[in-house]
Amino acid sequence: MNNENTVQVWDIVIRIFHWSLVIAFVIAYFTAEEENPWHIYSGYAVLGLITFRVFWGLVGSKYARFSNFIYSPGKVVQYLKELAGKKPGHYLGHNPAGGYMIILLLSGLFVVTVSGLKLYAVEEGRGPLAGTNNEFMAINNVYADEDDDDDNEHENNGKNEQDEEFWEEIHELSTNFTLVLIFLHIAGVFVSSRLHNENLVKAMITGRKKA
Repeated sequence: MNNENTVQVWDIVIRIFHWSLVIAFVIAYFTAEEENPWHIYSGYAVLGLITFRVFWGLVGSKYARFSNFIYSPGKVVQYLKELAGKKPGHYLGHNPAGGYMIILLLSGLFVVTVSGLKLYAVEEGRGPLAGTNNEFMAINNVYADEDDDDDNEHENNGKNEQDEEFWEEIHELSTNFTLVLIFLHIAGVFVSSRLHNENLVKAMITGRKKA
């Protein structure tokens, strides 16, 4: 693609964010084993990256801002109809459907990482969300009578098991939901690339798109 026929769209920050998020999520997914440090660290990386993306979506460059690609639901429906007819309108930034996909992906990844942190806190008593659990148990122990120690311990163990099952299920469901979104996102990229005769994957590397 000749640079004379292209325009700079994605800034270097967005491109680094995008590919860093891809790498971090892939590492987290394929190291999803108990007490695997790579899974934990990559999860922290994902949470840090999506937090930064929200910040950059408010103060970043033109095409990185949410205000540039969050359209009305009617606009999204219109674009999907155009896409079904193989004549979608061309957008320099994210198209209406792509904009909503970005929001869904960020939301899905947020639920995945937060539920993972809660699961880590319940299972191992570690992580930034472990403090609340420890404080709650400490208060219970202080006010418990000696005769009730065994009963309280049994109740705490039962509650921990319930919490662990709950957050594990949320973590797995949100991960599977996010995987579906990722596959839809990839499919949308290839369909749009074909219909508009441009390489959107390359655009996220060079930052340039067809004018």
